Amino acid sequence: MILELSQFLGWTATFLFSVMLIPQIIKTIKTKDARGVSIILFIVYLIANIIALVYAILIDQNPLKIKYSLGIFTSVFYIGVFVYYKNQCKKREDNFNGYT
Repeated sequence: MILELSQFLGWTATFLFSVMLIPQIIKTIKTKDARGVSIILFIVYLIANIIALVYAILIDQNPLKIKYSLGIFTSVFYIGVFVYYKNQCKKREDNFNGYT
């Protein structure tokens, strides 16, 4: 019973950690605005997931490998979204101020 509970908790945590950035990604894409988002948070999250993935590989833990791989993917994806919308915002501001 304890092993089953620990497996359930491990996979539940894996799922939640894997999808935790998705609401921010969706919000940024919907609003087309990255203002107010700390890119440092996503960079630190990316670095932590890379280090943790190496650890998971060394101890051969598949749930952790999945969790950290998904964390890396969502971090990189969000950083791309962030950069794209920051650049779009900068272009709009430059056009508004008369720069082309």
